[in-house]
Amino acid sequence: MAEMKRPEARAEPLADEAAAEADTTPAGPRLFRPGLARAPHNPISRQQIETVLYRCVAVIALIFSLQATPVFLAQLPYRKRDLALIGAAIYVIALVGLVVTAVLKSGVRIAATVLASYYVAALLLWSPLMIDSAVKMDGKPYLWYLCTIATTCAAVAFRPLWAAIYTVVVPLVYGVVRTLPSGGGADPLLASLDVAYAIILGEVALIIIYLLRQTTAAVDLAQSNALRKYGAAVRQHATELERVQVDAIVHDSVLTTLLSAANAHSPKESELAATMARNAIARLDEAGAVRTDDDTMIGFHRLRSRIRDAAMAFARPFEIMEHDIDSFAIPLQASEALYSAAVQAMVNSMQHAGPADATVSRTLTIRPNLQGGCTIEIADTGIGFDPESVPSERLGLRVSIQERVNSVGGRVHVRTGIGQGTAIMIEWPRTDGDLHPFADQFSADEIPVLGLDHSQPQGGDRG
Repeated sequence: MAEMKRPEARAEPLADEAAAEADTTPAGPRLFRPGLARAPHNPISRQQIETVLYRCVAVIALIFSLQATPVFLAQLPYRKRDLALIGAAIYVIALVGLVVTAVLKSGVRIAATVLASYYVAALLLWSPLMIDSAVKMDGKPYLWYLCTIATTCAAVAFRPLWAAIYTVVVPLVYGVVRTLPSGGGADPLLASLDVAYAIILGEVALIIIYLLRQTTAAVDLAQSNALRKYGAAVRQHATELERVQVDAIVHDSVLTTLLSAANAHSPKESELAATMARNAIARLDEAGAVRTDDDTMIGFHRLRSRIRDAAMAFARPFEIMEHDIDSFAIPLQASEALYSAAVQAMVNSMQHAGPADATVSRTLTIRPNLQGGCTIEIADTGIGFDPESVPSERLGLRVSIQERVNSVGGRVHVRTGIGQGTAIMIEWPRTDGDLHPFADQFSADEIPVLGLDHSQPQGGDRG
């Protein structure tokens, strides 16, 4: 038991020293943190599409209004001047209102409704406002150029059914006006062609606007459902992380302390058990205070030094092999998990590799990996074990090592067998082909895949 405690005493938190490392150490692979997840930046939404539609309608209204202005002035002598100018002033005010509301993104439907209603009134009052309605006017009425504005405003402002009716009925009314002497006395066939053109253009605009709105509404709904599912998955994942942490502490500290106290037969052993109990309580307090979404980064060299010191503190030290690793930063939460897992693996080797008088070779290897992180391997030439024969209540490897490393984005590989020794390889971060534990809860069209694997590493339990 004393051998287990010596490296355990060196597991002090590094939160106070991490700030000095954060700004000077290059950042390495980042740990996925579900608590910090954000919605996609500038997602396509119904509100954004509405803004685009409103401004497009305002631009179209300005262009066609400018096109109609010379025709209006040319046809002014045929009309009752004062009333025609008043009507034009009302139209200009409505047009300015449409442009302003489109820019401000507020009240656009009201302004579009006013313009669409104005056009209907202008068609009905076309002949009454002529000086002599029996006199044939040359060319098309200037209202022809405003027809597209009216049908587009109706498509934006009205419900689809009413907009569809508007884009059919209003061009038909224009066709009637077009055949009158005051409307140019056009041939019915020519008037019919104008009507068909106006209806087709209006219906196309209505269909495009309707499809855009339906599509973006579906996107908004899918995104809302995905974020809701994601939030539930995050809460479930956080609960699982907390469970893993508590299970590991219970195994590493509380259970070890209870066994030590039960076997204490001398004052020195009792004093050691009391010290271990105080340390266990301190670890439980620390576990309650540490945030799982802490974004503090520390230099990997500090973690490497802690693991090396722990290995040298055992009564039968490990042979340490360190390969060159470029300095990079690692999240504090990941650092603590990797350290605790490595120490637990070394403790397991000391306890289970063979009798105290047996000649067992033990090695600790720290090397870089292809993911830009690190691989920590604890190996011995001891008796090994059969993974299938380990009772399920033994938590040493499964909880204190495997689940602890998995919870911070790493992975554990175990190679062992009866008479073949044991090698535990701790790898951080996971390989690029792995997926997050709850990525399979989302479809491809709901939320981007997180890029982490939920498959469990192979190997048995050694506690």
